[in-house]
Amino acid sequence: MVTFSACMIVKDEERVLERCLDSIADLMDEIIIVDTGSGDRTKRIAGKYTDKVYDFTWVGDFSKARNFAFEKASCDYIYSADADEFLDEENREKFKQLKETILPEIDIVQMKYTNQLEYGTIYNYDEELRPKLFKRIRTFRFEEPIHEMVVLDPVIFDSDIVIVHKPEKSHTSRDIEAFERLVKEEKRLSKRLHNLYAKELFISGTEKDCIRAVPFFEASAMDETRSLDEVKEACCVAARGNRLSGNIPAFFKYALKNVASDGCSEICCEIGQYYMDQKDYKEAALWFYNAAYETECILNVKCRDEQPLQALSKCYWLCGEKELSAYYEEECQRRMSGRA
Repeated sequence: MVTFSACMIVKDEERVLERCLDSIADLMDEIIIVDTGSGDRTKRIAGKYTDKVYDFTWVGDFSKARNFAFEKASCDYIYSADADEFLDEENREKFKQLKETILPEIDIVQMKYTNQLEYGTIYNYDEELRPKLFKRIRTFRFEEPIHEMVVLDPVIFDSDIVIVHKPEKSHTSRDIEAFERLVKEEKRLSKRLHNLYAKELFISGTEKDCIRAVPFFEASAMDETRSLDEVKEACCVAARGNRLSGNIPAFFKYALKNVASDGCSEICCEIGQYYMDQKDYKEAALWFYNAAYETECILNVKCRDEQPLQALSKCYWLCGEKELSAYYEEECQRRMSGRA
């Protein structure tokens, strides 16, 4: 049977670490825990499960910490776990079966990561497949009978194992601080990080977070090396931040730049909110309708249903159209129940 190493990076996780380790300890042949500076009982709890507890000086880089943990592993496969997740009994059994039957050619196993929407994370879906199990030493091989070449693409298996994600607190402030540090250091954000920063701001960031991000996203919106998707994301943040700070000419500049490239639900909500603040409820309703029915969201799924439909209900209530108000309130509940 193959062997599994669990590798974790932790900091101040005393409230959730035991729950995680209790659910996986007997499934692992080795547990490696890398602590990045806990001030609570985290390391003491970790010590009950393994003697492989290491300190890692935090340098503001999760990849470096994760790679440090992976370098300590010695088993066939590495299971990358976070302290705020766990396996229930049904999925512990599935994990055992996977360990007994995994084919040697598999490089990566993906598992279903759930419970995202409940905690206001940057993900717009409640379940997604994530790579969680990695072959520690990958064997390269040639293929094709002529013009042979080395196989570089990993063999990925999508399992039906479900991991419950149940954080005790939001990590938004920590993540936004990390983004702001990268921006301050003038490091170019990859397309992926650019998208995640914009999502973080739109889904769980504060108004002040968004306003502080305006200079970066204004520059990004005008950056000819950025893709159209990135420009649209940048316009969303720049428009929202300028609306919140009261810079209305700049708000409309970036809102209209987004609309000129087909628009999105987020911008329609922003324009709707502007007119709502002006007490022009009919105009606001037009834009909220467009957010809910005529455009797609690119950053926050709630801008496609919950936010505009609730706003439509409020607009029509304030206009004295009680039946329309009730209709959109019911429509909001229907859409939200369907999304859940």
